This record gives sequence, structure tokens and C-alpha cells, in this order.
Amino acid sequence: MNPLNKTEEKREAVPNGVSRVGIAALGVLLQVLWIVWAALKLTRYYAWVQLAISVLAFLLALRIYGRHTNSATKLSWIIVILTFPIFGVCLYLLFGRSGAVNIMRGRFTRTDTELQPHYATPLDRAAMPQDPALQNQIHYLQTQAHYPACRNTDVTYYGDTNAALEAQKTDLRKAQHFIFMEYHAIEDSIAWQGIEDILAERAAAGVEVRVFYDDMGSIGFVDTAFAKKLQQRGIRCRVFNPIVPVLNVFMNNRDHRKITVIDGQVGYTGGYNLADEYFNLTHPYGRWKDSGVRLEGDAVRNLTLIFLEMWGTTQKEMPAIEPYLPAIRYTAREAATVLPYADNPLDDKRVGEDVYLNFINSAQRYVYITTPYLILSDEMQRALVLAAQRGVDVRIITPGIPDKKLIFSVTRSYYARLAAGGVQIYEYTPGFIHAKQFVADDKAAAVGTINLDYRSLYLHFENGCWFCGCQAVQDVREDFEALFPQCENVTPQYSGQRSLALRGVQCVFRLFSPLM
Repeated sequence: MNPLNKTEEKREAVPNGVSRVGIAALGVLLQVLWIVWAALKLTRYYAWVQLAISVLAFLLALRIYGRHTNSATKLSWIIVILTFPIFGVCLYLLFGRSGAVNIMRGRFTRTDTELQPHYATPLDRAAMPQDPALQNQIHYLQTQAHYPACRNTDVTYYGDTNAALEAQKTDLRKAQHFIFMEYHAIEDSIAWQGIEDILAERAAAGVEVRVFYDDMGSIGFVDTAFAKKLQQRGIRCRVFNPIVPVLNVFMNNRDHRKITVIDGQVGYTGGYNLADEYFNLTHPYGRWKDSGVRLEGDAVRNLTLIFLEMWGTTQKEMPAIEPYLPAIRYTAREAATVLPYADNPLDDKRVGEDVYLNFINSAQRYVYITTPYLILSDEMQRALVLAAQRGVDVRIITPGIPDKKLIFSVTRSYYARLAAGGVQIYEYTPGFIHAKQFVADDKAAAVGTINLDYRSLYLHFENGCWFCGCQAVQDVREDFEALFPQCENVTPQYSGQRSLALRGVQCVFRLFSPLM
């Protein structure tokens, strides 16, 4: 194919994707407006309907108040429902009910039940690191999230996504049996094309290759022909949760995970998607900063099963499992403890948030954080401030150039309380920081896909990797130390008094941030 024609196809994919989102959004909006209009019309002619909606609004507010979720989300829904009863009740019944995704919840429960016996045996306390804080974090992830900690695994940290991409391509070329790739966003351009050619070559050599991507995450990067093109090259491809112009609550739950598994022996995860901007081939928001990790050894089994969870829910029958869990022929260089984990918005666990809270609550000397979005629950704000007030060096790095200006305004609305409590806020002045990582006390670190915002913590399918006892922890710490000089410490300018108007606008932003 002529390269110019290929470039033109890529350019056309973006408007095609945007138009598809527009049509879907318009279809959903019309359905919502019709339901609200019908409710308004009924209340206009029947007083008892208006009374019933008022009573329903009050009962819904009580029910929401009693739910086991964060207080900010509850407050947002209660205010909307009680202030605008008809609109609020309709909106909540359409989008706020946890039972509205029961069909998908059942499918995930079925898949997870099939997969759970295939995870490795959890470590007992005698095999864990001797530090009580590390033991407690491992205990939580093993007993509550049901992801086992693993030994015999080496972790390589990449603070440079180009280095990660080159290592990933090198490992992909060595694949002999299977390749699994799951990403929120794939762009059919330079970075991806280098990977796709390798995947096609390995598929032609008899390697089983599966690619799985989120429709909303990739909709501005690829068109509907992309999956067909991969199939034609021997690559099995599926699209998660396709965007359709029909009212569907599950549309709000996106696959935000980033996973590569090669032969069950090597795995990659981190913050970066497979699009050009993540590797600074394009610069829509200044210089892009992201990170990732490479795993080799026993812990890759967790990533394999996490991939099969999402793949399995997209078909009626569970795929085979055992062929993708080979015996690991590897001896690790370090005595690391490694724990890849995932978060599922359809269960009653808040694994991503709990891992972060455990980092903050157990930190004794320092905890450093990077996140592209900072939209915090009251619990998270209190934990950060309390850590700073007990003498922990708490630092958070956010972007200097935002990708979403409204969300960035909401992010900045949280600075004042944090700054007043002693938390140090840094903005990455060269551009956009997309890395999602924690490191504390030179003991443990976590790198993954989970942002500090409501969507990541409560609505999206996410994954991360917690590790300790290896050089990679120090590498994460050193990456932070290299980042701070590139950032502006904005703490002083947010520590002072804000104007009444600014505080009012920020209160509105924060009130509705859980619903964004």
C-alpha cells in the first residue's frame, strides 16, 4: 500500500470515530430527554404522579445515603435528586443504580469463578518480607482482592516509554506460543505499526496472537475496519464494550487496562497506551511522561489470568485456561515480591483505591505520587493530609499542560486543602504526565493504570503491579528525583486565601466531579 494512502486512511479514522461517538451520544441523549419529557408531562396532568416522584426522590436519597460508597458520590446524587426531583430521579434510575449492570456483573462473576482456582497459592506470612507494613499490604491483596503475591520474578522499571516499547518489541519477536495484548487505546500509526508487523510475523509462524482494546479509548485513533485488518493478518482481535446509540449503563464502564503477556513468561504493564503521543512521536500536550514495568517469572501468571478475565466475558463459553499457564523455566536474579492485581468496577471492592490508601497510611518517611488527574474522595484527601501532618514527606506530581481543561480545573480545585495540610503539589512543566505510580520509604512501589480520580477508582476496569525487595523500587524513586527539578512546586500559591468567587466555582466543580 502507498504510504500516503495509509496516512490518509489514518486521518479519516479520527473524524469517523468522532462522528460515531456523536451519533451514539445523540441517540442516548434523545432517549434520556424523551424519558424526562414523559415524566414532566405526566406530573403536569396528574398531581399524584408529582407526589409519587417527590416521595421516590426522598426514598432514593435515603437509599443512596445508606450505600457503602464514598461520601462525595453520595452527596452529588442526593443534591441533584432533591434539587431537581424529576430530572434527578430519571437520571439516577438510568445511570446511578448499581443493579443496572447485573447482566455484565453475572458474566464477570462466572468468568472469575472459573479463573480463581488457576491462580498460584498465596504466600504465607513466613514467606513474606519481614516488614509488617509490607506484609499487611500483601495480606490485603491476597485475602480481599484474591491476587497472590509471587516470588521468582524480576521487575524492570521504565521511566522512558521509548525504552519500554523497544524492550517490548524485542520480547514480542521471541514469542513461540502465544501473545496477549490488552490496551485502552491503540492508534493505527507509527508506534503501533511496528508492533503490528511483529504480531503478524509471529502469527504467520504459528504463534497465537490476541489483541483486545476498548472502543471508547481507541475511537479517536482507529476506525471500525481496524479489527478486520488485524484478523486478516492472522491476529485475533476483539473490541471491548462497543459504542452504540442505545441507552446502556454499562457504556460508562471502560477497559482502562494495559497488559502484554508473551508465552506466559514475560509481561508488561504500566500507564502507556499504544499511541504515538505516549512515545513523544507527536506532542499534542507538550512532552509526554509515562512509565511501565516488565515482569519475567512467576508473577506473569497473574497478568495472563487478568487478560483472560476480560477476554472470557466477551464470549459465551470460557476459553481454555491451562494451555496459557506454562511451567515457568526461570530463576530470578533478585528476591523480589511481586503482585500484579486488577480492579473490577462491578464488584464491591475498591482495590485500586485501597492499595493507594495503604501506601499513604503506612508511609513513615515519604510517599511520592504521580497522576494525570487528581479528583479525590474525602477519604483520600484526609489520608494524604494526615500523613503530611504526622511528618511524612507527601508529594504529588500532576500535569503542567492538561489534556482536558475542565478536568484540570477540577484537579486544581483540590490543591488548596492539600497544600494547607502540608502536602507538596508539583506540576510537570514540560507537558503532560500520564504515569500512575506510588513509591514509599524506599520499600515498595506500584506502577499501573489507576489514576487518582473517580473514573479510575470506581468506574473503569484497571490493573497495577505492586512490588518490593528489588532494584525497581529504587528506580522508581530515582525517576521521581529526576522529575522534581522539571516541575514547578505550586504549593505556596495555593496555600493562601482564595477569592470568594473562585471558591464558589471550585465547590461546584467538586460537587459534580464524581458524576463526570
